[in-house]
Amino acid sequence: MASMRRTRFGRTGPGLVVALLVAFAALVSGRGAQAQRPPFTVVEASIAEMRLALEQRRVTSVELVTQYLTRLATYEDTLHATLYVNRQALAEAAERDREMRLRRVRGPLHGIPIAVKDNIHTTNMPTTGGALAFAGFVPPYEATLVANLKAAGAIVIAKTGMTELANWVAGDPTPMPANYNAVGGFGFNPYDPRRDPRVASFDGRPVLSTGGSSSGVGTAANLWAGNVGTETSGSILSPSNANMLAGVKPTVGRISRYGVIPITADQDTPGPMAKYVSDVAIMLGALEGRTPDPRDPATSACLPPPDNNYVPFLKTDALKGARIGIPRAFFSDRVVESGSPPRGGLSPDQAKTMVDAIAVLEAQGAIVVDPANIPSVLDPVPANNPTRWSSCSGNDQGRGRDQSCSTVLKYGMKRDFNLWLASLGPTAPLRSLTELVEWNRAHVKAGALKYGQSNLEISDEVDVERDKARYEADRVRDLQVTAERGIDAAMKAERLDALLFPGSSAAALGSRPGYPTVIVPFALIANVPGTPFPPGFDAKPAPYGVSFTGMACSEPKLLALAYAFEQATKKRVPPTGAP
Repeated sequence: MASMRRTRFGRTGPGLVVALLVAFAALVSGRGAQAQRPPFTVVEASIAEMRLALEQRRVTSVELVTQYLTRLATYEDTLHATLYVNRQALAEAAERDREMRLRRVRGPLHGIPIAVKDNIHTTNMPTTGGALAFAGFVPPYEATLVANLKAAGAIVIAKTGMTELANWVAGDPTPMPANYNAVGGFGFNPYDPRRDPRVASFDGRPVLSTGGSSSGVGTAANLWAGNVGTETSGSILSPSNANMLAGVKPTVGRISRYGVIPITADQDTPGPMAKYVSDVAIMLGALEGRTPDPRDPATSACLPPPDNNYVPFLKTDALKGARIGIPRAFFSDRVVESGSPPRGGLSPDQAKTMVDAIAVLEAQGAIVVDPANIPSVLDPVPANNPTRWSSCSGNDQGRGRDQSCSTVLKYGMKRDFNLWLASLGPTAPLRSLTELVEWNRAHVKAGALKYGQSNLEISDEVDVERDKARYEADRVRDLQVTAERGIDAAMKAERLDALLFPGSSAAALGSRPGYPTVIVPFALIANVPGTPFPPGFDAKPAPYGVSFTGMACSEPKLLALAYAFEQATKKRVPPTGAP
């Protein structure tokens, strides 16, 4: 399936708009009888509302897809939310409508358009990871999660933009900005879809960050009902936070990674992003599948709920009596240590958001344990402190310079990326990470290395056999500082149901042990970067959420708490950049 919008080295331009509007006109003509029905709009509609409208025949799946495609035609040139659009989306919608008429409902997403990140295999659209070396590449097999979506009735309408190879291309000295890739360029935040005007960062990047590598842009702008992202350390939670979305970063293994371009199997997980907690709960059940995937051993980690249905856990009174801990040190309050600069803390707007969030918890009957600090965060020994023992990244932490950081990500990328390439068989465009690094160097003039490839290079110098012992030791330390003496210690000491974090700040802590987090939209705060904007530039407010984090397989509890919080606040507002 060819791209509807991109060629191998660029965009197809206005052809997308023309094609979509022609399709829209053809569908609208000849539907006079249906034109008398009260109109149903996809804008800000929940998945449950769409399903009810479909069942009551107030709308068809074809009409849902048409509305979304029309919005794509209208806003894509501004937002750059997609890399590819499914040319067969209308035909698939017509088939879902036929099945609906015959009462052959596949599942909870029947007839609902969903987008997936472009590192997730689809066989009717390319899967590139945003890397120029894979532009136009259609994999020989479909990701398990895509098969699960289709089994639940979803229409995979598009592939979203992303940070190239999930942001494991360029670290220091020139780190790749979020949501940039060589295939499609930058994505833009619909809450302020302009370019950054500051001279030092005037390279085309957005003035308002879109968050991590899983684009939430199209979901926030109502270009589809929800999207599937992937997270290694922040790439579901950060874009959900930045685009005023609900998101679930699941326990590693809850959703199969088979058919997803990896960084490391130790931390990678797909997960749902949508406008509402109820939507991500529905999507999580569909993505999980009824049985473990034999091609991903981690999928036996958590037991699915009955019928893969998380909706029964969504209760408005779930906060009543729940014990919620507030990790103050670093995450809300600055940590000051002798001989070191202060670390962590919040801006005044962010701090006020947390004050307001805690007030909501208390008003809903939660038992707030404040503070409930993460013990390891207070450890003065850097190697025992997760805020100082970080993942190796960039030129300065290559071989021989990596004693003060964890090698888990750079080691995993060499090991698991090569395994992924091998799974492609003879269709693989490249055979190894080494070949990718060399290909990029040979195609600099084509735009392959706008920000370099320091992370790919420090991964490529890894020797999977010789460096295995160091990797294993680092993996043990990661789990000790983030789980055993981190989240586990804090939660067990205070008998907590969850920890509440500001924004997506829990990502680096929870990602290393593979623990789940659910984020909820909550506020709009000032966009005040460290380097100020030029005089007269009116920066629009930035979305900001709160996150509920727990131990492995606690998604039912976290979804319940997040839903009760969401229903008590209902703070999501649609973006004005794509109304």
